[in-house]
Amino acid sequence: MSHYIIYFNQQWVGDHSPEWFAGRGPLANAVVNDMRDAGVLVFAAGVDEDDDRAFTADATGGTPVVTAGSFAPTEQRIGGLTIIDVADDDAATAWAGRVAEACGWPQEVRRVV
Repeated sequence: MSHYIIYFNQQWVGDHSPEWFAGRGPLANAVVNDMRDAGVLVFAAGVDEDDDRAFTADATGGTPVVTAGSFAPTEQRIGGLTIIDVADDDAATAWAGRVAEACGWPQEVRRVV
């Protein structure tokens, strides 16, 4: 078995009404529950969008320094992630397809090495 991360950048979500988002939540939760029932779910969560609540740890100067905020300004940031433990790429992409369909926006899949 191998771990895979399925994730999206917040900018991939697009503009939708509050009602649209409310309708997607139960669909996404159902996929996560199916993952749990199948025994492949390791972790799933959304990521806080507020850059002011981010922290950066940097030890490149020899001593760890923790500061408030993002490491560098960026146009894209992770919006949510799911970690699964499955047999192969085919299983990972099948789950990613279900997540993408439930959420209504693209998902990227990468093997965790």
